[in-house]
Amino acid sequence: MLESAPFFADFADAPAGSKAYWLNTKDGLRIRVAHFPAEEAKGTILMFPGRTEYVEKYGRTALDFAERGYAMIAIDWRGQGLADRMTRNTRVGHVEEFTDYQHDVASMLDAARALDLPEPYHLIAHSMGGGIGLRAVMEGLPVASAMFSGPMWGIHISTLMRPAAWAISWSGKRLGFGDRMAPLTSSANYVIAEPFEDNTLTTDPEMFAYMRRQMIEQPALQLGGPTLRWLHEALAETQALARLPSPDLPCLTVFGSNERIVDIERIRSRMAVWPKGELWEVDGLEHEVLMESPQIRGEITDRATAFFDAAARTPAKTRLTA
Repeated sequence: MLESAPFFADFADAPAGSKAYWLNTKDGLRIRVAHFPAEEAKGTILMFPGRTEYVEKYGRTALDFAERGYAMIAIDWRGQGLADRMTRNTRVGHVEEFTDYQHDVASMLDAARALDLPEPYHLIAHSMGGGIGLRAVMEGLPVASAMFSGPMWGIHISTLMRPAAWAISWSGKRLGFGDRMAPLTSSANYVIAEPFEDNTLTTDPEMFAYMRRQMIEQPALQLGGPTLRWLHEALAETQALARLPSPDLPCLTVFGSNERIVDIERIRSRMAVWPKGELWEVDGLEHEVLMESPQIRGEITDRATAFFDAAARTPAKTRLTA
């Protein structure tokens, strides 16, 4: 029996009947998932959010997909949302080992099965969730297809600063101060601290206001920059993933042409050799292509839905490719 958890329906703009649940991971942390239902659903989307995000942020996304026949389950990763925080400063993002997120994935999958969510499953993975999701599908996550949005397969750091980022984050981990904030970051949440003008997330002022309103109404959801340890683990994980082959899985990857958070070249390199992969660069968009105007969201949701529909008609395979 799943334990009910808080869900802030008043600002999620989610499908009617959406609910949240507490889950316990194998390594002893409490995390949260939300189920967004759809009438006569033809499948379920496993939504892997990015760093700093939380389930309510994807209420409108879930509604977009529910209108097209897909239910959704989303997750608060360890260290963010209402999941257990792991540092005394609860406003910084932290993880001990990047692969620990796979414990969260396993608990989420157990919850989807306990809720008897309709199959087939499909993955949508954004930003940091894209790094977590890539490893998950490489290790056999049972999805018929995957859509990655601005995936963190590399972090956008200048060539000049990259050696310093490695050195400082490695030192923090080895010398026992890995829970300190990474340089040039703040514990303030981005959408609270920064103006809409020239923000790196969305071109739509109403969606920026939607995200800011959620942060103001529920400060417990706020998260700022990452710790040194998170930075080191993220750099190491993206480097490790870059050496591994892609799964034989239909994959649609989308990013905005004005992407300034993740490494576009890492995305292009992987998708160039993903045999069942499609790469879609949307002109003029920022990092969060799902947090855009209704028209743009509709275009992206329509293409994703068509992709999922087609994948569901194709027999699944598990062979890895180059």
